[in-house]
Amino acid sequence: MASTVTRSPREGSKPGYGQLLRTPGAWGFLLPGFAARQPFAMLTIGIVLLVEHTTGSYGTAGVVAAATGVAMALFAPQSGKLADRYGQGAVLMPGVLVHAASVALLTVLALAHAPLWALFVAAVPAGASVPQVGPMVRARWAATLDSGSPLMQTAAAFESVTDEFTFVIGPVLATALCAGVHPAAGLVAEASLTLAGGLLFAAQRRTQPVPNRVAEGAGAAREKRASALTVPGVRVLAVAFLGIGAVFGGMQVSLTAFAQEAGQPGINGVLYGIFAAGNMLAGLVCGAIAWKTGPRRRLLVGYAALTLAASTLWAVHSVPLMGAAGLLVGLCIAPALITGFTLVEGLVPATARTEAFTWLTGSVALGQAAAVTAAGQLADGFGASAGFVVPLAGTALALATVVALRGRLARRPAGRVVARGIGHQVPVAVD
Repeated sequence: MASTVTRSPREGSKPGYGQLLRTPGAWGFLLPGFAARQPFAMLTIGIVLLVEHTTGSYGTAGVVAAATGVAMALFAPQSGKLADRYGQGAVLMPGVLVHAASVALLTVLALAHAPLWALFVAAVPAGASVPQVGPMVRARWAATLDSGSPLMQTAAAFESVTDEFTFVIGPVLATALCAGVHPAAGLVAEASLTLAGGLLFAAQRRTQPVPNRVAEGAGAAREKRASALTVPGVRVLAVAFLGIGAVFGGMQVSLTAFAQEAGQPGINGVLYGIFAAGNMLAGLVCGAIAWKTGPRRRLLVGYAALTLAASTLWAVHSVPLMGAAGLLVGLCIAPALITGFTLVEGLVPATARTEAFTWLTGSVALGQAAAVTAAGQLADGFGASAGFVVPLAGTALALATVVALRGRLARRPAGRVVARGIGHQVPVAVD
């Protein structure tokens, strides 16, 4: 179950997407991983559309969707820690089965007009079992490429683009299925893609990182099994990523309400797709640039730009202008998102990377859950414009956190100890 390690590019060569995608074994985990990522893009909007259809309330739909987000945020890091310890396949295979069953139960209960508490009973395991394929793919890149390889920045950008492509496809697909086939069709498709993609991804064992217990059994250096959250920089990034989640969640609910108010409910998926396409486009550009500025500075600039862009949403009242404003917000997300994931490589040891990545994706899910709830209540009570205040508030708080605690994001010099195990020390790379 060993990972293939790719040598760094020759000195002076420019790393790019073509070189990254020629990494041996990469396509084996990329293609099934794409299908298995769909829950993160389709689950929330699928729940919102189905529950709003059966209850007539965005607030109720937002609360149920938020339950899945909170459950994911709480359980995702534990899933990452287990994957680091026992291997990705051992965690993923039972997880996708539980997820598909939970989503099916939630769908049946919603169509049966079950009480709110019953929807929560199904929503919690549905969120807790969302497969953490994005962090697992990022961990595979980190295990496949040399530590410190210039391709790691390209890989981080490529993963952000892939994530955002799912946010282009997922919401549009879920909305089209719910509107054109059946209100439950979005969740049915989500569960089916999760099951098929997750099982295929789990079967790709050659490229998965070596589980900690296997490395220890082979006599490798033992690293302290402390949580990745004990690293100060990871805690700062986790808080900052709540703001990104606030944008995703706030946009999903508020754009739905905006389209309803405009008398064009079918335009919701298109507007969200434009927003996600902006994120994808910015991710492509970020991965192609050879950055000369440090990642901490890029993170500060990214969050400042995102906050400024989000400040325009509440004042927009026409569909074309909303498309333009959503595109601008999307363009500002990728730089912050990519830089945050890139920083993780130098903040935590390799044996805790999957867990660290899941803390960040879990923070996005938690921020999304809070934003879905808040935006749903505001949209119900005051209209779509009020719901758009949520992305602004979330990004402003995240920016304040990054500014105040930016010193904790510095990568420590190589050779400095960041964790201790039994008779060993773990160095990290220089920022």
